[in-house]
Amino acid sequence: MTALTATFPRAGLARLTEVELRKMVDTRAGFWLLLTIQLLAVGAVTIFLLEAPVDLQDFGDFLAASLLATSFLLPVIGILAVTSEWTQRTGLTTFALVPERERVIAAKVAGAVALALVSVAVCLVCAALGNLIAGGSWATSVGEIGQAALFETLAMLGGFAFGLAFLNSALAIVVVFLVPRILSILSATIPALDKPAEWLEMARAVGPLADPEVVMTGTDWAQLATASGLWIGLFLLVGLWRLRRTELK
Repeated sequence: MTALTATFPRAGLARLTEVELRKMVDTRAGFWLLLTIQLLAVGAVTIFLLEAPVDLQDFGDFLAASLLATSFLLPVIGILAVTSEWTQRTGLTTFALVPERERVIAAKVAGAVALALVSVAVCLVCAALGNLIAGGSWATSVGEIGQAALFETLAMLGGFAFGLAFLNSALAIVVVFLVPRILSILSATIPALDKPAEWLEMARAVGPLADPEVVMTGTDWAQLATASGLWIGLFLLVGLWRLRRTELK
């Protein structure tokens, strides 16, 4: 008796990304986090419109205010994009359907970047509305908008890398918010750590990306690459190593 075997087409990265995006926004936590990010952008622009000096109210400054507000929660979305497979116990199904774990992670990264770019779009719209009311300057270059997109993307990927390394939502969220604060305090109180912190402290390295008054120099880009390699690249590698050796239950 001949056994019947069914073959199914291998899902492409675009299809996997679509599935991962749906998983990020369909959950209750994901929905409310995304809604909160939009409200933060609106709130930041509103406060800036009411409180900031009139000479500072232009499109670039409105955009910077909204970027700083929304970047606070983006790491949490990045963390949950990974750790939800364990907290919601969907990992066994996910990796059974797609045994190549690296492809699943690549799809999650693509989905997280897409959400970061959506956040940038929301910030641009809010900044434009605020500037229409204020009547400020619209002088903004394509490069500044690209830096805004990079700023939000790095915030998202930072959380994603921590989530992949720890595979635990609560622990990753605590670490992603606590460690930068500790490093900032140490570099501010210990003079010998100030110069190394310019190359190793992520918050300091990404700050110029969201500041319309700062033109990124070669040193700034080098410091950003070094800090990103440490806090995103290294943690992603550790997370991939752990993922390959973690037993799914």
